[in-house]
Amino acid sequence: MCGKSKDHPPPSRSSKVEAILVNIFGGIVNCAIIANGITKACRELELKVPLVVRLEGTNVQEAQNILKNSGLPITSAVDLEDAAKKAVASVAKK
Repeated sequence: MCGKSKDHPPPSRSSKVEAILVNIFGGIVNCAIIANGITKACRELELKVPLVVRLEGTNVQEAQNILKNSGLPITSAVDLEDAAKKAVASVAKK
């Protein structure tokens, strides 16, 4: 479980983590389920670093709407290259 270990703080609390990039290509995996999991984790961990998410697969439009309407500072990307550029740019802004 991310962030539950005494020895390893969650990524958002580690001083070495400057951004998180999530790249999911879920052919038969429902991307809406993944998006709900991402938003839940962000809230539970009180994420403090930029998060860039690229989703592709079943129900990707619904998933993008979940991320967009979550009220969380999540940046969506259309492909892996776009995600990488956005993640790097989010770190450069600091």
